[in-house]
Amino acid sequence: MGERSVRNAEVRGSTPLISTKIFFRKLSKTMKRISEVNRKTKETEISIKLNLSGKGEHEISTGIPFFDHMLTLFTVHGFFDLFINAVGDIEVDFHHTIEDVGLVLGDTLDKALGDRNGIKRYGHAVTPMDDALTSVTIDLSKRPFFVYNVPHATVAAGNSFTCLAKEFFRAFAIRGGMNLHINVFYGENEHHILESIFKAAGRALDQACFFDERIAGVQSTKGTF
Repeated sequence: MGERSVRNAEVRGSTPLISTKIFFRKLSKTMKRISEVNRKTKETEISIKLNLSGKGEHEISTGIPFFDHMLTLFTVHGFFDLFINAVGDIEVDFHHTIEDVGLVLGDTLDKALGDRNGIKRYGHAVTPMDDALTSVTIDLSKRPFFVYNVPHATVAAGNSFTCLAKEFFRAFAIRGGMNLHINVFYGENEHHILESIFKAAGRALDQACFFDERIAGVQSTKGTF
């Protein structure tokens, strides 16, 4: 038994009795945070499996190679295990598939988090990629709010992937129940900007999902989210 557990134990004879609070903290750490969600519409058919306590293992197929690349970065740098199979009407546009993957991933995250007991709740990461620098800040409060500040030139392109990424993250934030603030301080190359965004998002979410042994329930003065 660790030093912290001993300090928090009551001793009767020679047998320490771990307090209820410590017991549930330890129990929460051993819980499997794995979920799977399937969604089918007239535009897309998507299946996602997520393990929040993973190692960065992934198998991602959306029919959009660049999007697969970004999701892989998100997964590896967030240390999640993520398996995505998405089929959509990409002959029409990438928009439906990218947005719907965000919706289903948000649902999968919310399901994996369960009651959100014991998690740190907040996550923040600043990540460079050559010419680009991005900060992503997350609050898993079940209060959806989304901010997306990127260099104007990439957004002005209209159908650029930067615009499509915005739709993905907006859907992810709403269905995942989080404040999600994405701020790109600067950058010229769109590929680099997007890499810094997805890497930072993975790192920030990893922090927010991490268990803190000091938190017995939810990290809120209200006692609930």
